[in-house]
Amino acid sequence: MESRVALIGIVVSEPDSVEQMNGILHQYAPYIIGRMGIPYKEAGVSLISVALDAPQDIISALSGKLGAISGVSTKTITPKIAGRN
Repeated sequence: MESRVALIGIVVSEPDSVEQMNGILHQYAPYIIGRMGIPYKEAGVSLISVALDAPQDIISALSGKLGAISGVSTKTITPKIAGRN
């Protein structure tokens, strides 16, 4: 299956959800290029970006599992890159 580059934006509004979210991200570690998290205490949320290089079904599965966690919202971006779809 062809690999794609993607970015998953994650907003965590319930701190109790972080452990479950990290467990899921650990399962997909081979596909993760990098991640960055920013706690935004004034708003009571954490903002996380996860860069991936993975087949589309893996990207969708990861985003779906993260979005199913209570207090976690996700949005996935998969740009069109010449030679990689």
